[in-house]
Amino acid sequence: MIHAAPVNMVKSFRVLDLQTLLTSMGRSRSGLKQDLVGRALRLVQTEYSPELLKTIRQLYESRFPKAASWAAQRRPDAIPPAYPTHSSPPAPGLHGTDYLNGLPKPTSSSVPEVKLASLPFYQTLETLMPPTELIAQNSEKLQDSPCSLELTPSQADQLRSCRELRPGMKSIQVVLRICYADTVGVQEDQYPPNIAVKVNQSYCHVPGYYPSNKPGVEPRRPCRPVNITPWLNLSTTPNRITVTWGNFGKRYCVALYLVRVFTSAELFNQLKHCSVESADRCRERIQDKLRFDPESEIATTGLRVSLICPLVKMRLGVPCRVLTCAHLQCFDAVFFLQMNEKKPTWTCPVCDKPAPFELLTIDGLLSEILKETEDVEEIEYLADGSWRPIRDEKEKERSSTPECPLLDICSPEANGHSPAHSSFSQPGKPGAPPSGSSGPGTAPTSSGGGGGAGGGAVVDLTLDSSSEEEDGGGGAGDSEDTEDSQDSPPPKKGRYGYDKDLVTAY
Repeated sequence: MIHAAPVNMVKSFRVLDLQTLLTSMGRSRSGLKQDLVGRALRLVQTEYSPELLKTIRQLYESRFPKAASWAAQRRPDAIPPAYPTHSSPPAPGLHGTDYLNGLPKPTSSSVPEVKLASLPFYQTLETLMPPTELIAQNSEKLQDSPCSLELTPSQADQLRSCRELRPGMKSIQVVLRICYADTVGVQEDQYPPNIAVKVNQSYCHVPGYYPSNKPGVEPRRPCRPVNITPWLNLSTTPNRITVTWGNFGKRYCVALYLVRVFTSAELFNQLKHCSVESADRCRERIQDKLRFDPESEIATTGLRVSLICPLVKMRLGVPCRVLTCAHLQCFDAVFFLQMNEKKPTWTCPVCDKPAPFELLTIDGLLSEILKETEDVEEIEYLADGSWRPIRDEKEKERSSTPECPLLDICSPEANGHSPAHSSFSQPGKPGAPPSGSSGPGTAPTSSGGGGGAGGGAVVDLTLDSSSEEEDGGGGAGDSEDTEDSQDSPPPKKGRYGYDKDLVTAY
């Protein structure tokens, strides 16, 4: 006997409905859809029972509810429902924001909720739609998940009357956040592949990829909340939001929040008023680090700290560090907050460990040191909690550098050697021209005559070395080298046993 109504219901089931039916009746749920349909139809024909009929009707009614609710009327015909469970009308306070993928989200309290991480620059005022999983409607890689959002009059008034942080950016926004559908731990924002957000037929701006300066490193995409406020109807008119995403095996959740947005200057004011470590507490921390340990073979007597910010390589303005970091080196709080406002990483620039805003603190002791010193770039903390500048040691090193003596090549007595390429007119030397006369290639003597003690040596640096005479050699005419000579004589040794064409500088 063939029951037409149950058979038609079974033929309209999806794979998930078929698997639910077969599992409830103790049958195998594996295989392709055509195998599951055939198995379910055989079950209806052979083991028809009131329990089986009840299960089929429940699955069919969950897929095609008889009541033509407003949600069913707005559901596109091409998009089938996503959930096999009973649908429930939306709560009065949510104004239909529980609806995603065309049907309401199951309200079972036993299912754990996905928790999104809190963001320092965003304060959640209201949850417009809790984290709801994106359900694939078919086997296509590119999926569209629509949802509806209606704002209350108070929410619309807040959005209209709030101040602007900068042109086009309001201090109160409606943001869309996406993360992994993982209920273990707190989830960070994570975009699915090929993401696109469309609000009322207009596409919203989604942050793009940051290019990488390192070779071989793929560009990263900053996953942050998507501001959909400019495209919303700031009234009680329903807003239709469609999330396009790539279905590549991972599960994602989407949520909508009404938030207040902070700037880096506002966060810095919070940091100054709420998280400043006193100078006495900083000294205690230094003493704990430098306390003598008898079991340690290495005794640390001081810790050096730079007064230059590792982020911008400039002198620290407001020294800041993370309470959970082991180092005492600080970075500038203002620049750190400004960089995370543009590109949120929240990583310590000193040790690359997580640096959440809640754990940031201003170093009170280093703030006092920066006020007392102006031209110091580095200090050293001592075991008793005091400090000393490193500037004195650097100046001492510069002052102890030996200066090189200057060499006067025009004075033969400077180092005991005669300079090269020079000829002296001194009486009594062999080969020197007589006083008052000048031979070829020689310079005349001073007017004192005789080369007395008062006469200085005259050096002619324009002469060739061949015009000089060797001590104990012949006349000037015998040692001259003319341009017509073909064979150059080998270099001769001077009085001190070195070539005349070489000069030794000490």
